[in-house]
Amino acid sequence: MTVGPESAVLDAASYMGVVAGSAPGREYKAFARRALDLHAGLEVVDIGCGPGTDLRALADAVGPTGSVIGVDRDPRMLERAGSVADGAVIKVRQGDVHDLPLADATVDRARTDRVLQHVDDPRRAIDEVRRVLRPGGRAVFAEPDWDTLAIAAEQVDASHRFRDHVRDVVVRNGHIGRQLAGHAHAVGLHVRSVDVVPGVFRDFALADTILGIERNVERAIASGHLADGQRQWVSGLRHEPFVATLTVFVVTVEKVPATGGANLSCRTPEPLRLLEAIDG
Repeated sequence: MTVGPESAVLDAASYMGVVAGSAPGREYKAFARRALDLHAGLEVVDIGCGPGTDLRALADAVGPTGSVIGVDRDPRMLERAGSVADGAVIKVRQGDVHDLPLADATVDRARTDRVLQHVDDPRRAIDEVRRVLRPGGRAVFAEPDWDTLAIAAEQVDASHRFRDHVRDVVVRNGHIGRQLAGHAHAVGLHVRSVDVVPGVFRDFALADTILGIERNVERAIASGHLADGQRQWVSGLRHEPFVATLTVFVVTVEKVPATGGANLSCRTPEPLRLLEAIDG
């Protein structure tokens, strides 16, 4: 299930719809979908599918000869995802990311989208992905790294402290974006590429909904991350030109034997290019 930091204002399904419909959400989702390299006839599993936000796009890519399975542990989410399922190409199953309801080596593609930041054991979850992938299969993990949350404000220290609260208190695995490649390598998956998609927010209301700014201020004060006198920080955000950024890591892996030392390509989507082709 894809949920953002303390998304209590919206129910979880509505929150996912807001993320998917936002410009930053559309950008990283499109990038991750391209990384999956979908084509007709493939069998795909969407792990933590929620209300089925992405199931139709996956089904369109694999066509009538392919299949898409949405897995989520929340029966309320699966009830909504069932409205997308057609019983032929798209099916939904209840299950946990740590114990997928799929047999060994039965899918060609697997994906998670902002799911591993919340789970008890990300490495075990990624190992489950390895288990269900066929040899030669591919998985794509898209996860934010909350240490990259940057909110422009005159009170720079307050922005830093709020980021620390979200990273360390609100989100279970706040550094998961940068840790994905290491987890995948540890369970025997070949890391094909590590990409970063920077999301930029210019509208305070949208950023507040997705990033949970206002609703977490009091909690940040209670946790000691924000000082009591820094409540006015959020008021300034409403009235100043607003800018915030958050980076999503998109890691592409394959279930193939490593040969001659894996190459790890690290980059941002064009036109930005941080680093290309690091030979391991």
